[in-house]
Amino acid sequence: MFNCIKRFKESLDMSQYYDAHEHLEEWWFPKRKTKTPEVLFVKGLINCAVSFELHKKQRYENANIVWQNYLKYKPLVDQFESEYKDEYLKLIPIVEIKAYDKGIK
Repeated sequence: MFNCIKRFKESLDMSQYYDAHEHLEEWWFPKRKTKTPEVLFVKGLINCAVSFELHKKQRYENANIVWQNYLKYKPLVDQFESEYKDEYLKLIPIVEIKAYDKGIK
């Protein structure tokens, strides 16, 4: 997962949002049915990338709708322990600043 997170962040930095989504989905997809707080939190991060990709395609309303999924799952970061938690916590301000800069709400 550390590598998935690293590639997610790098893709975000390069505005390659579809790729960013794919990097986290690599870890998330096999676990998606467990619906643990960590799995759902990662689903929220995936939705960030989807929201940014929609914004990039000028589908602003849809970008805002998908962003709400991130906001729904974000509080779950406080409900689990994980070896990746510090990395997750570093991603929160990155995605939120990017959303703010794009006007995504």
